[in-house]
Amino acid sequence: MVTLNLRQRLQLWADELRAVANDGLRWSADNPYHQQRFARIRRVAAELFAAQDLRDADTLEQRWSADLTHVAPYPGGDAAIFNAAGEILLIQRKDDQLWAMPGGLLEVGETPAQGTCREAWEETGVVVEALALIGVYDSRLCGSSSTAHLYQFVFLCRPCDPNPMPVVSDETLDVGWFSTDSLPPLSPGHTQRIPDAFRYWQGTLSQAVWM
Repeated sequence: MVTLNLRQRLQLWADELRAVANDGLRWSADNPYHQQRFARIRRVAAELFAAQDLRDADTLEQRWSADLTHVAPYPGGDAAIFNAAGEILLIQRKDDQLWAMPGGLLEVGETPAQGTCREAWEETGVVVEALALIGVYDSRLCGSSSTAHLYQFVFLCRPCDPNPMPVVSDETLDVGWFSTDSLPPLSPGHTQRIPDAFRYWQGTLSQAVWM
C-alpha cells in the first residue's frame, strides 16, 4: 500500500470533512443549530486544506458552498494505448513535467469508456476505441498526487488508425511511444498504473485491478 505524506493526508481529511459538512447542510435545513455546526465543520475543513494549498480558506469555502448535492470522489479515465510494437503512448504533463497516460476527468452524459477515449483524443490527437477495463484505482492508494479523492478508470485502448500519428496538444509538453524497458520519468500514480497496463497487454494480468 502507498504511504501518503502529511500534506496529502491532511488534504484528504479536509476533503472528507467538506463532504460531511455539505451533506449535513443539505439535510438539516430545518435545524439552525445543525446548520451552524456543519457550517463550522466546513470552515475548519477549508482552513485545514488551505494550510496545505495555494488558495486561501475563503476561496475554498466559496467553491465548496456552491453545491450541496451528494459529494462523491471525482471519476477520471486513463487510456492505455498500445501500438503494434507493444509500445504505450504517453504524454508529458504540463503541471509536473512528468509522463503519464493520456486521460482526465469524466463529464456528465458520457460513460467512463467514452470519456477516456475523448480525453485521449484531446491530449494526443489519436482516435481510439476502448477494448477492456484494466482496473479502477483509488487515488489515495496508488500514489496519485491529486489533492481530491479520485476514482481512476484505466482502459486498454486501440488506435482506430493502424498508423496513428500523435501530436502535442495545448494540454501537453510532449508525446511519444515507449516500451516497458524505456519508460521516461512517470507522474505519481502512473508508476503503478502503467506497469499494470503493460501486464494486461502482455497477458500476465489475468483480471482487472480493483483498489
